[in-house]
Amino acid sequence: MARPHITFFGSSLVSSYWNGAATYYRGLLRQLAGRGYDITFCEPDAYDRQAHRDLAEDPTWARICVYDSAAQRDRLLDRAFRESDWVVKCSGVGVWDQELELALAEGAGGTARTAFWDVDAPATLAALDRDPDMPLNRAIPNLDHVFTYGGGPPVVRRYLAAGARQCTPIYNGLDPEEHRPPERPGPPRWDALFMGNRLPDREERVDRFFFRVARSLPDRRFALGGEGWDSTRMPHNVDRLGHVPTSRHNEINGASRLVVNIHRDSMVANGYSPATRMFEAAGAGACQVTDSWQGIEEFFEPGSEILVAADTEEMVRHLVETDDQRAAAIGGAARDRALNDHTYRRRAARLDQVLRSYKGVAA
Repeated sequence: MARPHITFFGSSLVSSYWNGAATYYRGLLRQLAGRGYDITFCEPDAYDRQAHRDLAEDPTWARICVYDSAAQRDRLLDRAFRESDWVVKCSGVGVWDQELELALAEGAGGTARTAFWDVDAPATLAALDRDPDMPLNRAIPNLDHVFTYGGGPPVVRRYLAAGARQCTPIYNGLDPEEHRPPERPGPPRWDALFMGNRLPDREERVDRFFFRVARSLPDRRFALGGEGWDSTRMPHNVDRLGHVPTSRHNEINGASRLVVNIHRDSMVANGYSPATRMFEAAGAGACQVTDSWQGIEEFFEPGSEILVAADTEEMVRHLVETDDQRAAAIGGAARDRALNDHTYRRRAARLDQVLRSYKGVAA
C-alpha cells in the first residue's frame, strides 16, 4: 500500500532564525515520517533564514523545497495538489501568506485533502475578527481540517464558530533525542534565563517579568537570548546572547538555575498555549518559572513541576527562594512529566489518528 504523502507550506523546517516554529515542525514531522508518511516541506527563501540554517543538511525524513518567486511557489502548489494526500498551509509563512491561503481554498474539494495549521491561533483569530474580508476567513469553511499548536477548548470553539469543519490542537512537545540535560553540567552561570525574539505583543511582558526583576536583584545574574534586542536598554546584570541556535539550547537551558517563560499577550489572554521553549527546557531538566495563564496544569503541575508568577513581585520571590536543590527537583519532575505525557511521539500518534480517519487516506 502506498505511503500517505503530506505537503506542508510553512515558514522553515531547516532554520530557527526568526522562526520559533522550527523545532515544533521538526519534532512532529520526524515522528510522523516514522509512522509511514512521506513529508514534503515547502519554505520561502526569506528573512535570511537560509543563510542561518540550524540544519546544515536537509533531513532524511522530509523533502525540502525552497522557493523564492511566485512562479516557483505556484509550481510547488500545482505539484502538491496533484501528488499529495494532504496539502497543509501553516500560518506565519512570512511571504505570500494570503496567496497560499487562497490557493488552498481553491484546491479544496479535489483529490487532496486540505488543512490550515495555525501556529499562533489566538493572534490569527484576533486578526480574523478585525478583518472579515481576509482570504482565510473565506477559506476556512472549505477546508477539511484546522490544526493548531495550542489554544485548547477556547480556540477549538472559535474556529468551529468561524465555519471550520473540524479543529484539533496538536501541542508542542519534547523530542528526547534533541532535548536533554547537558552532557557536562556545571554550576549555574545565571540565576535566570529568558530566550525569545523581541515581538511587539510580548515586549511589555518581558519588561515586567524579566527586566524589572533584574533591576530588583542587581547582585543576581541574568541572560537574554533571541533576536531583536540590540537596541534595548537593559540592566547591567543581563548578558545579551543574541540568536541561540538549536544546537545550543540544551547547553544554555542547563546553564541557568531558573528558565523564564514569557508568553505573548494573545496567548496569555486565550490560555492553553504552552510555548515550545517550555518543553525544550523540561527536556534539559531545567527549573522553569512561567507567567500565569489558564491551562498550565494541563501540561505541568504548578509548584512541583513548574513555578508560576502572576507579576514582577512573584517572579522576584521565586528567584530569591528557589535554591539549587529545589530547582533541580522541579526540573527533574518536569522532565519526567514531559517524557511521559508530552513527547512528539505522542503528538504524532494523535495526528496520525486524525489524518487516517479520512476516507481515501491509507490506513
